[in-house]
Amino acid sequence: MPKSTQAQPEHIEKIVPDTSIIIDSVLSEQIKTRQIKVNEIIIHEAVLAELEHQANLGKASGFLGLDEIKKLRELAAEQEFKISFLGTRPSAGAIRYAKLGEIDAMIRNLAWELGATLITADKTQARVADARGIAVKLIIKEKAEPRIKLEQFFDEQTMSIHLRENLQPYAKKGKPGKWRFVQIKKETLTQKDMREIAKEIIEEARLREDGFIEIEREGSTIIQLGTLRIVITKPPFADGWEITAVKPIKQLSLKDYKLSKKLTERLEKAEGILIAGAPGHGKTTFAQALATFYAKMDKVVKTVEAPRDLQLGPKITQYAISHGSLEEIHDILLLSRPDYTIFDEIRNTRDFRLFADMRLTGIGMVGVVHATQPIDAIQRFIGRIELGMIPHIIDTVIFIKDGKVNKVYSLTMTVKVPSGMTEADLSRPVVLVSDFETGKPEYEIYTYGEETVIVPMQETKTSMQQLAAKAVEDYFKKYSQKIKAELIGSNRAIVYVPEKIIPRVIGKKGKEIERIEKELGIKIDIQELVQPKRILKSIKFEVDFSKTDIIFYLEKSMRNKEIAIYSGDELITSVFASKKATIRIKRASQRKRNRICIKQRKNKARSKIKKQKCLT
Repeated sequence: MPKSTQAQPEHIEKIVPDTSIIIDSVLSEQIKTRQIKVNEIIIHEAVLAELEHQANLGKASGFLGLDEIKKLRELAAEQEFKISFLGTRPSAGAIRYAKLGEIDAMIRNLAWELGATLITADKTQARVADARGIAVKLIIKEKAEPRIKLEQFFDEQTMSIHLRENLQPYAKKGKPGKWRFVQIKKETLTQKDMREIAKEIIEEARLREDGFIEIEREGSTIIQLGTLRIVITKPPFADGWEITAVKPIKQLSLKDYKLSKKLTERLEKAEGILIAGAPGHGKTTFAQALATFYAKMDKVVKTVEAPRDLQLGPKITQYAISHGSLEEIHDILLLSRPDYTIFDEIRNTRDFRLFADMRLTGIGMVGVVHATQPIDAIQRFIGRIELGMIPHIIDTVIFIKDGKVNKVYSLTMTVKVPSGMTEADLSRPVVLVSDFETGKPEYEIYTYGEETVIVPMQETKTSMQQLAAKAVEDYFKKYSQKIKAELIGSNRAIVYVPEKIIPRVIGKKGKEIERIEKELGIKIDIQELVQPKRILKSIKFEVDFSKTDIIFYLEKSMRNKEIAIYSGDELITSVFASKKATIRIKRASQRKRNRICIKQRKNKARSKIKKQKCLT
């Protein structure tokens, strides 16, 4: 079948266009550029009815098609060819089920009866017409070389573009968690500009293999175009035309997040993971890295998205929940049996229940949810899932903030007296939410009356716990004086020791720590003791010399503060300034005089002069 580009104008006596070629806006372009010369265009009433139906639903394709017919009428006046409307208007049922081919059949029949050439952008329509012996021309619009207008707003630092009628274009520039909202052009966008940009996006999505319309509703359209996720809204849904396009800035691997060895090992085994965070902080980027991590482990990985915007390799199949029902997704996942499924994003109750159902069947699930605090991610499951089932569905919560892993929680179920209660008969099932790295419980979730409550663990330690922690510290002081112990629960403690003695405490093959645990009767976690770093800053001073002392005169704000005196990087001494903000130190011996120098800074009027004085 002939293509759309030809060296010489092609003369066609009569043309019957179908809905696909009208929506693509290709016919008017070819007539305008004299690639096609026509005597008469006959538009079936069914085409007009279908476009009217789509426009009434608020779909952009309906408005695009009606605009194309208007352009054809204008070209008919300019180039003096005839345009007419024939055929009978289809029934409401035929319009509603146009995808089944009823309207396409009506348009083919009109072309057959008139001996006209059917013009279409639909390959199936062209094949059926050719099989029936109808003259047909398939026009597939080539991808335009210049970038579409929307892509021209992006640069390497742009996260998203925000366009709105009667407003200048704005963009978010930077990276997740650290971005700025900036104006990128001075010109105000009119409604006409917005319509043209929207039309161009939809046409591009229909042409490109990596482009598709995810969701088209009354007043809104969601499109995936390459790496761009585009949302178009218009009246009556919105108070004006608006286009938002989001683009991933950078593809990261799991190594880029510098996760602890403990967390990496957990991710290899965890099968109920929640990735949480506020919008724009990098949840989806981390989900992509985790999906790629599992794929490289030779795991079968699939995704459930609405819309599809994860940028993944060919080994990972991506399902669009917007193009299928939850029941279909459920059946597909059960039959295909993936090792891991990335659910991006979990929004409503049906999504939460599908996630839980898939997890309970044994499929490893990774869910992405919006949350402003780590605990909020778990709270969104409460009321939708039975409390006792939550730890079986979620075992790890990873909170992303500013593009980094900010907090990791692990969930376990136990039976105990909730923190703050004293009566033994108040024992009940409690979900413990613990800091993954330290193992320290931070929240308890349990039922109280008819309510499910989330209670932060009490930070205050009882006198018995304090004594127990002190006893553990005293025991470990035979290894080092710098020891800190913290009691976690009734039979577990974290002991912080200097890094250099950790091998000695653990012993060969862990025998020493096993001996200690048996002797103390509790479980011991050994972690590195991190000493806080002192923050130093330079201060202004004047210096004077007496026969026996060196006197430093400081600013008044330095009174009674500890001052360190350095020669280069070498610490000379550390002393406290007096109430008058002065320091006196004895003059150095002859040996030290030759190597101790102090830089004296003059006042602002003479700030360019730096005098180096040696102590004498």
